[in-house]
Amino acid sequence: MGLASLYAPLADARGAFVLGQLGQSLDGRIATPTGHSRTIGGPEAITHLHRLRALSDAVVVGVGTVTTDDPQLTTRHVDGPSPVRVIIDPNGRLPHDACVLRDDGIACIAVQSRAMARPARIEGLTLPCTNGRIDPQALITALAAKGLRRILIEGGAHTVSAFLAAKALNRLHICVSPVIIGSGQTGLCLPQIAHMDQAMRPSCTTHRLGEDVLFDFDLD
Repeated sequence: MGLASLYAPLADARGAFVLGQLGQSLDGRIATPTGHSRTIGGPEAITHLHRLRALSDAVVVGVGTVTTDDPQLTTRHVDGPSPVRVIIDPNGRLPHDACVLRDDGIACIAVQSRAMARPARIEGLTLPCTNGRIDPQALITALAAKGLRRILIEGGAHTVSAFLAAKALNRLHICVSPVIIGSGQTGLCLPQIAHMDQAMRPSCTTHRLGEDVLFDFDLD
């Protein structure tokens, strides 16, 4: 199956469409114990991620990803517009010198549990918070109301896992690289199940991205 079919669900979406993306090692790690993760995926996997950004209206990450990786969340490796940056930051931990706050013409939204002071160019979006977490469905609804309907949930693992557990993803991409880290942050972490018949078994197709293998899960 060609790459056109890989991007078509996001590119052709007319209503709200939410895609989660994780890159991990063969043993299911997304970072070392120190948080280093930049070179897990190969160049083709990085290009793939930037294509997803270019097709999305908004890219969502948790504040932990910002403090650990300091990503730019742009489409610098492909042609296409950079999406609106959405940072889930319930308690105001977003560093004022983070790359996502650069005045580069790309809008940035900070999702928070209460009104708080933000840099002038940052839009605060206040949503209810339960047990320290913003409800995924509430966030999707709020972004759709702003015209941001094609949404990429890029990270980190806790954020992608929360959206998956809430059944708030239409699609999930897991890119597996042929590297063994052996320790550190794992990828998906969902509520415990007792029996294998409770496990998720969504429809899946695979794609080669250089040395990496992309698993494309259809959650609809």
